[in-house]
Amino acid sequence: MFTIFKSKPILKDLIPDNHIDIHSHLLPAIDDGAKTFEDALRLTRALQNIGISQIITTPHIIQHVWENTHEQIIANKNNTVEKLHENNIRIPFQAAAEYLMDDQFVRLFQSNHLLTLKDNYVLVEMSYINAPIQLYSILFDLQVAGYIPVLAHPERYLFYHENLNEYEKLKKAGCLFQLNLLAVTGYYGESIAKIAEQLLQKGMYNYVGSDVHHDNHIAAFDQKIKLKDSTPLKEIIVNNQFFKF
Repeated sequence: MFTIFKSKPILKDLIPDNHIDIHSHLLPAIDDGAKTFEDALRLTRALQNIGISQIITTPHIIQHVWENTHEQIIANKNNTVEKLHENNIRIPFQAAAEYLMDDQFVRLFQSNHLLTLKDNYVLVEMSYINAPIQLYSILFDLQVAGYIPVLAHPERYLFYHENLNEYEKLKKAGCLFQLNLLAVTGYYGESIAKIAEQLLQKGMYNYVGSDVHHDNHIAAFDQKIKLKDSTPLKEIIVNNQFFKF
């Protein structure tokens, strides 16, 4: 007997073999991602197995928490790539950063070059507790300085969930949106999966990222997605080809 209900696809089956991941935490002992090189090696291999062909990893830069400098990130990346090569992993591997939008971030982009995903595209995030008081001033000044903000995981900012107009304001202010892929499996909770689906249906996302920190994130790629329609997700997954290097 035929059924009208199609089985939902598994997330990893939606990742094409040439996918470029633009958000992860693979550099060892630099933030809340990989703790050791062995972690970095295992996670990198796992991402390759999912279908990822190029990686732009993005360690946190957060004042008083992860005060990574550009020099530390690049040195760590170079050392990690060298060790990956020694283990026969030669996936193209670059490093940018995920910047928390705070006062320190303003000082950074006004006085230094930022570590970008590509050209002038910079990955930014907010606190999960609340948006910065000067959020729109920061976004304006960032663009005046010549950068294009790519907002990481907007679906995870719970303080916006009751007013989707706030997402419209962010888009009008020049933000591009990056979906955390695991959000569509319900990994972060049902409410976040629901908002991710609504933003997808509205066509508000530009790119996707794995945001892989550890093995549990990798395992979640084996889960089925919760979306009623996977077409918008497939479309923005393809958009990541923009970051090919």
